[in-house]
Amino acid sequence: MQGSNRGQLSDSPAQHLLLLAGGGHSHALLLRLWAMDPARRPASSLITLVNRSSTALYSGMVPGLVAGLYQRPECAIDLRRLCGLAGVSFIQAEITSLDLGGRQLGLAGRPSLAFDTLSLDVGALTAAGATAEDRQLEVCLVDGCQVDGRHELAVKPLEPFLAWSEALTPGSSVRIRGGGAAAVELALALRCRGVASRLLLRGDALHFDSRAARRAVERLLVEAAIPLERQATAQAGADLACTGSRAPAWLAAAGLPVQPSSGRVLTEPTLAVIGHPHLFAVGDCGLIAASPRPPAGVWAVRAAPVLATNLQRQLQQPGSALQSWAPQAWALQLLGVGGAPAAASAPGQPRALALWGPLAFGPYRWLWLWKDWIDRRFMARFHDLGAVAVRTDADPRPQALACRGCGAKLAAQPLVAALARLDPSGQVPAAEDAAVLGLTAEGDLLLQSLDGFPALLEDPWLNARLTTLHACSDLWASGASLQSVQALVTVPQAAAPLQEELLLQTLAGVRSVLEPLGAALIGGHTLEGRDGAGLALALTVNGRVSPGQHWPKGPLRPGDVLLLSRSLGSGVLFAAAMAGAAEPEWIDAALSEMQVSQAELVPLLAAHGVRACTDVTGFGLLGHLGEMLVASPGVGVELDLEAIPALPGALVLLQQGFASSLAPANASALALLEGPVRLVATSTAVPPRLALVLDPQTCGPLLAAVPADQAAAALQALHAAGFAEAALIATVVAGQPA
Repeated sequence: MQGSNRGQLSDSPAQHLLLLAGGGHSHALLLRLWAMDPARRPASSLITLVNRSSTALYSGMVPGLVAGLYQRPECAIDLRRLCGLAGVSFIQAEITSLDLGGRQLGLAGRPSLAFDTLSLDVGALTAAGATAEDRQLEVCLVDGCQVDGRHELAVKPLEPFLAWSEALTPGSSVRIRGGGAAAVELALALRCRGVASRLLLRGDALHFDSRAARRAVERLLVEAAIPLERQATAQAGADLACTGSRAPAWLAAAGLPVQPSSGRVLTEPTLAVIGHPHLFAVGDCGLIAASPRPPAGVWAVRAAPVLATNLQRQLQQPGSALQSWAPQAWALQLLGVGGAPAAASAPGQPRALALWGPLAFGPYRWLWLWKDWIDRRFMARFHDLGAVAVRTDADPRPQALACRGCGAKLAAQPLVAALARLDPSGQVPAAEDAAVLGLTAEGDLLLQSLDGFPALLEDPWLNARLTTLHACSDLWASGASLQSVQALVTVPQAAAPLQEELLLQTLAGVRSVLEPLGAALIGGHTLEGRDGAGLALALTVNGRVSPGQHWPKGPLRPGDVLLLSRSLGSGVLFAAAMAGAAEPEWIDAALSEMQVSQAELVPLLAAHGVRACTDVTGFGLLGHLGEMLVASPGVGVELDLEAIPALPGALVLLQQGFASSLAPANASALALLEGPVRLVATSTAVPPRLALVLDPQTCGPLLAAVPADQAAAALQALHAAGFAEAALIATVVAGQPA
């Protein structure tokens, strides 16, 4: 993941911006193809995938997931990891618009993305019914429909629906509006979970192509005790809307040629959008005008090799003929996942029905087993991809990847030794989070700090946001408010328009932190990375604080309680992600917490008497606690290991032996355990928790000393402000702890 696709710019400067919008099946298979065969990836192109979530659910296994037959990781493709293996940047964002003239893809809450070539695989949303009576349902179904005050949750997009379905309990009942294959499978899946389901049909019959298919499906529904409510009106109450699909409305709003009934983008047999040779559309949002097919995973899968060939030809051989594709007329559909009632011959066992054009076969248990084998084999193509490895000419064996973010910080020992040699007396200056430059006319202290590192993520906007939050924490740990920032941005060698885009996204990410705080980006400097160097950002941050509120690292006072503002574990999580070992939801949770500004903690902590504070960054909790103790002669700390909050997955990975590349150097801080720090732990889980306090942090927490009589109130205030993981982790004692 992080750092893995830097090589896409190293062989020759990038000349083209290729944007993949959406993480549908075609794009997922395209990424897999590039990971397995890098020669097929368009050369001299900066490639980015944008998707609203970091995982893509395989549609073939979603009914089994709803039925409880699969766990979510079995059905999910880790797009962030897949992008890393394929040499593609990943951006997690909601797509909101498309500007064809300006070649810009609009995103929610952040700047739009420029492109030279765009490939669309953005899936579809649940559509409303087609009759005049049902047109009152024609509202955006991202969150659901409102009909006469009743709420109908849309099945697509899947994430809100799945969150809702997980809360259903056996014995509950669900009314589903819809009569197509998706609605039937959903009803059968819920029945397998013990949830009573009823299908509300717009007309008299289920929506299948042939009488044989309808009869077979109706038999399956009767056996599963799923009733049909025919001629259901729009006013008939339903819990779920599963009424077909429509492509996102922003595609038609952009002026693309679309099928009126579905909003799907019309393409040539080459998958290029009609009239727009630099745009491609595949999957549920695309439709070959000469060979229209209903949306289905079979055609999305088979489109991927054609898309790969044509993207490479267009970007590397401009003017060459593109490959055409005529999709097959029929696709085998295995429809099932239903538990039969106790009176049936196979009680509780999922079965499947085979549909091939007008033909129907089943339902049988062995058809379900066949479908399960096909689906698991498909997902194994992604789950079994090898981990990222770096090789050198001197040693062809895979080497551990050096961490980025604050994990790229120089270890404490060479830093301290170099600083000592600079001073004639051999003294190392006291560590402080921010330097005092002088006084303002109003008598406030002027503070300044400097921080930065090689890009932690391939998303330049999010990377800059995280880097800025990380750098600002030096000021917040000093009790100061942010006033201004200067930036030093290094962009890789590339064509000027690509460098412009990287610089714009980076500076916009910086400003996303500054603007809510009323701070200004007042200037900086840019560099071009040479010899394959990638994106990097360093920031000088300036702030001010009244002398009475200025927090140094110490001295700590006996009776103080140490409060940690949020969780630890970012170092090991991103190190494991580089090896393909971190679950995508763990990285999502870490990024979500890391993006929260800690600026509002300054007045909260000040109101509860904080006198000393630091931020936990590259040297880990124990290393930065050691800096506080150096400034606090005559005291010690009793550190409660079990009270220290950990990001999801961090302790699991530490137990498995994963660690940031800076963690071994941070182990020098363990010497504190022979002196001023005593560990308090009541369980046997000491090794991973001990490794946790050595883990280098990017956008890490504040560590504040709070008077004992204010500690509980301070913790409550942080929880109320949204810092739910904040914890009291240590007590300051006089002298060496026993």
